[in-house]
Amino acid sequence: MAARHSAALIAVHVEVPGPADLTELAAVAATTFPLACPPGVTEENVNAFIAANLSAEAFADYLDNPDRVLLIARDDIRILGYAMLIRGVPEDTDVQRAVPLRPAVEISKMYTLPDVHGAGVSAALMAESLRHGAELGAVSVWLGVNQENRRAQRFYAKSDFRVSGTKTFRLGDGVESDYVMVREL
Repeated sequence: MAARHSAALIAVHVEVPGPADLTELAAVAATTFPLACPPGVTEENVNAFIAANLSAEAFADYLDNPDRVLLIARDDIRILGYAMLIRGVPEDTDVQRAVPLRPAVEISKMYTLPDVHGAGVSAALMAESLRHGAELGAVSVWLGVNQENRRAQRFYAKSDFRVSGTKTFRLGDGVESDYVMVREL
């Protein structure tokens, strides 16, 4: 079991990554994404998602996309976690119904390394994500979280997100069920 750290022990700063950060960011993403997946997801599907969406090249594309904001949380040594925001609401009917307050920003990704869970890294990423969402002109922020990921659901609820619907998420050849959670800004 990973040691839990107190927030006072970790000085975290959140920033937009630069090109030099993308290889390390991809490694953090490859480590953290599987931790949020439900137990029944195949390793093949997880690896395919990582290869297609969480490579250094994919992060370079995200960094260049004006409708996305990429954030990293770091201490003086390494990247501890990251978040990605996407302006808008997709054409998905379930998400459209679940996110009535517009304009909206999605927190598409928010992950931290397991050895810093509970150390304030996610809280720092969330605060900065909400600030960026407001800067983008959003009146609400929304996200999808797997229905089996209770830890993340508790964190989002503490951050004033409320379940407002459900949606599906394609992971390789599988389909996962997510809650849509929304927070008014």
